[in-house]
Amino acid sequence: MKRIGIIMLSVIMAFTLFTACGSSTSGNSGVDNSLQRVKDSGKLSIGLDDSYPPMEFRNDKNELEGFDIDLGKELAKKLGVKYNPVVTDFNGIVLALKSGKFDAILATLSITDERKKSIDFVGPYINGGQIIVVKSGNKSINTKEDLKNKIIGVQLGSTGEQAAGSVNGVKEIKKYDKITEAFHEVNIGRIDALVCDSEVGEYYVAKGRKDYTILKDKLTKEPVGIGVNKKDKKLHQALSKAMDELKKDGTLSKLSVKWFGHDIYKDNN
Repeated sequence: MKRIGIIMLSVIMAFTLFTACGSSTSGNSGVDNSLQRVKDSGKLSIGLDDSYPPMEFRNDKNELEGFDIDLGKELAKKLGVKYNPVVTDFNGIVLALKSGKFDAILATLSITDERKKSIDFVGPYINGGQIIVVKSGNKSINTKEDLKNKIIGVQLGSTGEQAAGSVNGVKEIKKYDKITEAFHEVNIGRIDALVCDSEVGEYYVAKGRKDYTILKDKLTKEPVGIGVNKKDKKLHQALSKAMDELKKDGTLSKLSVKWFGHDIYKDNN
């Protein structure tokens, strides 16, 4: 009986040790290696929409350019890695981030309470908002109240879609995969107006495209940030530090003047 007791005690101790090791392994699997993952890969993969000028779009040579593109390159440089843009449909960009398709979202992503439930944000790096754009010469629409019984275009999955839904009496809200399509539809008269980020609308007007007019009414005020997965705390900290450095050394101001025609960081001080 004594021999059996010793054997049973050994079995119990071995089981306890195995369980403890298993628990320790599980704990290690939860270690945040997000920053090291980026460094080991040698690249910072950024999810973006390639049809949202001046933030991210393709030029005549089919090359990606824009404020967010330049910012992404600067962030990658700060982390000591290469910039790797990953073009994604905006409507599914948050889900793509959560599935691990890329490390962060840099696509004029408005910080909303709903989005903060599933991802975290670095920033804001822009304080924008949703505006109303109509075709120049359209004297029937001067304020948001004039949108009653009108057709409005928005980008699918954007906060512009939500803002348009708050306008009373709208006849129809048409949703587009790309905001450039909505601008074209306004220009040819297929829709009466569109709702988009202020930076985008101002870009179309500033570039000498006299086809469009921005109404004085601003539907929303929205901070714009960089989306990261909630579990990627170290990457979040590294990107936050990099953004602070880019603001202090004047890089953000230079990019603002390049793409918006003025320094939004100085203007917001």
